[in-house]
Amino acid sequence: MQPVNRVLSALLVGAIGVSTAAAAPPTSPTANVAESTTTQPTLATPLKVALDEVVRPEFREAVMKVVRQPTIATKAVGDDVVCTVAVYEWLFDHPDRVALAWQRLKVPSITINDLGGGKFAWVDECGSEIVWQTVGTFPDGRVWYATGKVKAGKAAPSIPVQGVIVVSHPRKVEKDGVAMFSPTAQAYMHSDSRAANLALRAIGPAAPKIAEDAAGQLLDFFGVIANYVQKNPKQADSLLGPPKK
Repeated sequence: MQPVNRVLSALLVGAIGVSTAAAAPPTSPTANVAESTTTQPTLATPLKVALDEVVRPEFREAVMKVVRQPTIATKAVGDDVVCTVAVYEWLFDHPDRVALAWQRLKVPSITINDLGGGKFAWVDECGSEIVWQTVGTFPDGRVWYATGKVKAGKAAPSIPVQGVIVVSHPRKVEKDGVAMFSPTAQAYMHSDSRAANLALRAIGPAAPKIAEDAAGQLLDFFGVIANYVQKNPKQADSLLGPPKK
């Protein structure tokens, strides 16, 4: 991936540590998030989530700044996911275990660290550092808020970033604790850095598509593992268990 493209993907997908080499494991205040005026790829009708009612008060101002003044924003609709409700929701609460599951399936994935208190973090070899947490929830969904810095390369300058990702996974059907989910994501990145704007200019018209793909990878990061565990329940403990000491 070219450095500027890597910056954009890192800003949106890397904001919560999603970095996999494949989309599937080996065989086997009163403001709706839909109101951003930033150019976005057109997919499904975006969710209308009143962030001033959902986001915790101490994060509300920061979240609204990102959503109202995004450097770039996008949305994505993921493939349907079939999984037990309990497991699917657990995965979103434990992204570190999801990353570990990918690694255990021999699919390269960045390592996510559980900092405790609901906070997670990742760093990469270039010096990027991102910390995020859930700052609000709603039925079948949540709001993530991320802060940190992204670097396109070891010698590149750090780009300070803030990110907001609204993930929703409404249930289409449900029976005996198992549901079919329709996941969607809306992602917003804000940076006051001149380098971020230069990167977007360098990417040009391809930026919305790259951002959309990044948001889609985020949904696949969780959804593919959920589907896999549902089809291979005997592997659930070994895949999702804590790292071995």
